Amino acid sequence: MLGSFAVGKTSLVQRYVKSIFNEKYLTTIGVKIDQKIVKTPQAEVNLLLWDIHGEDSYQKVKPAYVMGASGYFIVVDGTRSNTLDVGFDLLEMAKKVAPKASCVFLINKSDLKDNWEITMEQVEELETKGHKVFLTSAKEGDAVNDAFTTLTEMMLAN
Repeated sequence: MLGSFAVGKTSLVQRYVKSIFNEKYLTTIGVKIDQKIVKTPQAEVNLLLWDIHGEDSYQKVKPAYVMGASGYFIVVDGTRSNTLDVGFDLLEMAKKVAPKASCVFLINKSDLKDNWEITMEQVEELETKGHKVFLTSAKEGDAVNDAFTTLTEMMLAN
């Protein structure tokens, strides 16, 4: 899980692994690792989910966290357009240290779509560039399972 601070990385993992959402914001320090076994038509997969601290002007994500990854999410907060720029920076870093890893963009907080700064044109541009994109809501659970399933299938195909 890569993204700026407070985009919902931890909430997405908690929604996926434990089917819960907590309104209380708790910043991640370092890395929090969760695990979930997923059954796909191809295989049973033991996912290790690294919820990495958010990137901001004070703290950069260490490339060592991404090395060896089979796949990653770039998580963006739909209500804050600057988090897309952070996402692009993280994408470039991840491509360098894990060039064969699969990537999916999550534009999170779809339950707050009326407040979005990210436009549908920007989402379409991501898709045009070949990125898989999901509009997610950790709060409501929208597209969360589909996103994790898709990334798992992409990793297996690689």
